[in-house]
Amino acid sequence: MTDVLAADAGGLMRASELLRAGEVVAFPTDTVYGVGISIEHPDRLGALFELKRRPLDRRIPVLLADLQQVGSAFVVDDRARALAERFWPGALTLVLPGADDASQAFRAPDHPVALELIRAAGPIYATSANISDQPDTLGADEVLIAFATSQDGLAAVVDGGAIPGGVASTVLDLTASPARLLRPGPISADDLSTVVELARPG
Repeated sequence: MTDVLAADAGGLMRASELLRAGEVVAFPTDTVYGVGISIEHPDRLGALFELKRRPLDRRIPVLLADLQQVGSAFVVDDRARALAERFWPGALTLVLPGADDASQAFRAPDHPVALELIRAAGPIYATSANISDQPDTLGADEVLIAFATSQDGLAAVVDGGAIPGGVASTVLDLTASPARLLRPGPISADDLSTVVELARPG
């Protein structure tokens, strides 16, 4: 059974303990409810994909509180620092290059519960708390319904109340120079171009 945890100090402490133990936990973000695992347990990515019935070839972004949580495996340049200072927390996902030629997407969600959980548990591999290609969930009850037949795979959901939903984040690729806009979103190309140089479309 999935535990429903209050979005208070006790509930967030329990949720962070579960994440640090490798469990899958759902929680509110600034757009939809998310579900994730601690980046300290990459071996549990399979469990997250299985819960969502998500194809294994789809990458999962990392939610963090700030750029300091990126770690040494990825390159944080002056562009990333300027963009994070301007748009984080918020609806901008940054794809950063890795030291081993891998890349990873990172975002700081603009939601107090999500940020508090990330500060307590560390960065989280996170995706939307729904079955792949099914409607997004905007409340804890909807999360429970979405995973009703697979609740053993979801240790807990943090009930942060209903959230309004919204447009998926803008995705900007910083593995290239100039930066490439991979997915339009709430933060426009015009907004981004005031901070970094963007590649011309086409």
